[in-house]
Amino acid sequence: MLPSRLLFDSFLDDSDFSTRSFKNLMRMDIYEKDGLYTIEVDVPGFKKEDIKMDITNGYLTIHAERRSEEKEEDSKKYLHRERKYHEKCERQVYVGNVKEEDVKAEFKNGTLFVTVPKEDSTKKYINIK
Repeated sequence: MLPSRLLFDSFLDDSDFSTRSFKNLMRMDIYEKDGLYTIEVDVPGFKKEDIKMDITNGYLTIHAERRSEEKEEDSKKYLHRERKYHEKCERQVYVGNVKEEDVKAEFKNGTLFVTVPKEDSTKKYINIK
């Protein structure tokens, strides 16, 4: 059995730790209901003010960025620090030809809910002369 100290040290020295946790940010589910597409995006640890969205060329882009605040009077001597951060992530979803005013968004408990109207996908026949 390994001493707990060795196990603890190797866990903290894992240089890929922050990369793995970063990949888990902004997981999303997309589903259709009542003529709308709903996009649910997990944005843990972010505030509503940290999130921006835009639509360009049919792509809805969700940006999230946050920074820790460094305090001058902080006299602690850290042995290990993971909570000092500058995280930035982005996801894109193709939503088609949608007007910005038709997209609705709500942020609750670390999850962003975005509803987008479903494009009319009925076939339109062309009269041949």
